[in-house]
Amino acid sequence: MKKKIDMKDLTPKQIVDKLDKHIVGQGSAKRAVAIALRNRWRRAQLSDAVRNEITPKNILMIGPTGVGKTEIARRLARMVGAPFIKVEATKFTEVGYVGRDVESIIRDLTEGAISIARNEAILEVEKPARDLAEERVLDVLLPLSTKQQRDREDEGDTRQKFRKMLRENSLADREIEIELNTPTLGVEIMAPPGMEDMTNQLHNMLSNLNNPGKIVRKVKVSEALKLTYEEEAGKLINEDDIRSRAVENVEQNGIVFLDEIDKIVRNGGVSAPDVSREGVQRDLLPLVEGCSVNTRYGLIRTDHILFIGSGAFHFAKPSDLIPELQGRLPNRVELNPLSVEDFVLILTEPDFSLSEQYSALLETEGLKLNFSACGIRKIAECAHEINQRNENIGARRLHTIMEKLLEDVSFSAPNRVEDCVLVDANFVDSNVGKLVEKDELTKYVL
Repeated sequence: MKKKIDMKDLTPKQIVDKLDKHIVGQGSAKRAVAIALRNRWRRAQLSDAVRNEITPKNILMIGPTGVGKTEIARRLARMVGAPFIKVEATKFTEVGYVGRDVESIIRDLTEGAISIARNEAILEVEKPARDLAEERVLDVLLPLSTKQQRDREDEGDTRQKFRKMLRENSLADREIEIELNTPTLGVEIMAPPGMEDMTNQLHNMLSNLNNPGKIVRKVKVSEALKLTYEEEAGKLINEDDIRSRAVENVEQNGIVFLDEIDKIVRNGGVSAPDVSREGVQRDLLPLVEGCSVNTRYGLIRTDHILFIGSGAFHFAKPSDLIPELQGRLPNRVELNPLSVEDFVLILTEPDFSLSEQYSALLETEGLKLNFSACGIRKIAECAHEINQRNENIGARRLHTIMEKLLEDVSFSAPNRVEDCVLVDANFVDSNVGKLVEKDELTKYVL
């Protein structure tokens, strides 16, 4: 479990450098999100009077699929531990129609923030919780070791020996019977769109009726330590504090990524109902402008949540959005289609690049996979060529080509005699080259 980074330690340049480790190119988009993130820290340093007047400069990313739009936003949120949610704009409908209510975006974002806050709270009590879990397991292993004996200055040689064995994992596979709380039943309540308030009330009522009892389970010591640690950590954390931290985190640091926002734009000259087009834009507008959304954790203000819209805009223009929504997405950046050189870099440069991932997978079978420079370039050229001929799906094309390229190797890896496979231009040609030339790769690459 990783602590979030203090924004004071992240300048815009450092943010871009961190994004460069995972995403190739798209410098303009990286700079825009880096500035937006740094502005949050800058705003937090101001007095309350000025701070309340400064709103996020929401971003509209324009570019084809598979070029890194979603990944930039996701990596940004992960970098600082901010609540993040990616939603498809087409899944929402205007109020009065069957479909998801746009306010559910904020409710889902809040649930993510609760998870982040709980993980942070558990991290803060990790040491005392592990100590208490250790004591509970030792009590089972040494039932004659009474509390009075534990309270003595000299704890006893036997208990100390068992403690040492426990910490060295010498007892990990021993089975013991340990008393645990009965698990809380997670009840999923399905309700019609627009009735989320009723769902929240029913959920709270059922939660209050659930009184945990005790059960005895027979588990290995390693599992017992894990289960008792979770119970003890749960006792030490404060749920009210978690809620207040989560609400503040959502309101001040939340990031909403609205994908396929171009799909809710009315196409010029096309007659189509407004159900998932202009009506959805008007429903989204209050969220982006700033409003209060009722959640099971209280009211959430959306004034300072960062909204990032994203779309290819093949059949529409950003100016086709309703003027009010355009005004709330003032920071527009265009992402470039991926070139052959970009594909080469994607295959080799990022941390845990695609070639490294496949090499690591096959190394578990004792098979070493070596990618030559000419092999990498040939894969990149195949991906670029197929994207030009068929639907351009950006970097996702590399995944499907790599799967076809290494299909035989992956299948026969456990039984192969040789311990090394060289992926060069000839290897790529023999596995996918002919399919590309005959334009038959569409049978394999969707």
